[in-house]
Amino acid sequence: MNSDIDDLDDGRPETPAQRADRNWTDVLQELRVLQTGTQILTGFLLALAFQPAFADLDTSGRSFYLVLVALSALSAVVALAPVALHRAVFRLGIKPSVVRVGHRCLRAALALVSLLLIGVVAFVFGVVVGTAAAVAGGFVLAVAILVLWVVVPVLLRRRGRKDDA
Repeated sequence: MNSDIDDLDDGRPETPAQRADRNWTDVLQELRVLQTGTQILTGFLLALAFQPAFADLDTSGRSFYLVLVALSALSAVVALAPVALHRAVFRLGIKPSVVRVGHRCLRAALALVSLLLIGVVAFVFGVVVGTAAAVAGGFVLAVAILVLWVVVPVLLRRRGRKDDA
């Protein structure tokens, strides 16, 4: 399975440089969507620490909270890495490499955000309802993410390959 999006020829009449520019624009758009959601989750998590009920959390609850904050920060760093890379190598003529790295960072950021989302749901369900609800809520969300972010794309890729054959 080729994950290097800039190497895929989709039949469009474009030069490699035009393809790299188009793919870079696609990566940036996807990063913008991902970053907005991550920023909202990060704000939510940071605001929790200043709520009166936060003092009632036990040690494991506080530890889980800190793991979520770290995941949130790490997902933001990974999602912003392609932008930092682009700034560092601007005008060096290596856009296809930047697109490859951006694509990989975006995939890694999606994985981190999926863990963050599952963790936030489990955390909130755990605080509001209890441990069993936390496990159930996290599991349901994990299944939804697995189906929508992994299974459906894999099926569509397979179908696309069969259509091309």
